[in-house]
Amino acid sequence: MRKSKPKKRIILPDPKFNDTQVTRFVNNMMVDGKKSTAYSIFYDAVELVEQKTQESGLDAWKKALNNVMPAVEVKSRRVGGANFQVPMEVRPDRKIALGMKWLISFARKRGEKNMFEKLAGEIISASKGEGAAVKKKEDTHKMAEANKAFSHFRF
Repeated sequence: MRKSKPKKRIILPDPKFNDTQVTRFVNNMMVDGKKSTAYSIFYDAVELVEQKTQESGLDAWKKALNNVMPAVEVKSRRVGGANFQVPMEVRPDRKIALGMKWLISFARKRGEKNMFEKLAGEIISASKGEGAAVKKKEDTHKMAEANKAFSHFRF
């Protein structure tokens, strides 16, 4: 067990929108330390969202992220030789992290040709309240709802 928790690292805001959440998203999307490539993918995706929806791309992305963030999740808990899926509320920072990871992973699985097109498509569908990432959130909520009987095992 650790003696003390590690200090939270300070994340610098991104150069275009001056938003730290965008930087977190880009850091999650980045592969092999290629941050400038990840930034260009994100900015191109936001631009494409603006062209397709005629609204602010950053607002659409934030709306999509809010639609994907889960409120509850299930965690496995061992009680008396049996494993129970115990529903728990998600911490605010974990909410954001899960939402970002789901958006990115389901964007990667899409059928478009380029990553910025895939990401733009996932952002548009998530901001409308549809798409694979939103379905993942709903499935997580359903699982928590189904296992509500075990909520007294919360720790």
